[in-house]
Amino acid sequence: MPENPSEDVPLNPNALDAQALALVLTRASGGRSPVTEAEIRRDIAAGAPTNADGTINVVHYAAWLVRQMSKQTDGE
Repeated sequence: MPENPSEDVPLNPNALDAQALALVLTRASGGRSPVTEAEIRRDIAAGAPTNADGTINVVHYAAWLVRQMSKQTDGE
């Protein structure tokens, strides 16, 4: 990831670092729901899946988030 994460660089959605994922999710919300690297790291500490090299697959992360939200609504 470059020093300035706003630079246009090719991103691999199968292998993003926490900083890049936070940027992608923030941009996807149009900036209405900023996501921080610290939030991503807290999710990882709470069990969010990562690749062997510590990067994050966007689809796997999103599926994990949906499962977490489902647990909250089911009262777990």
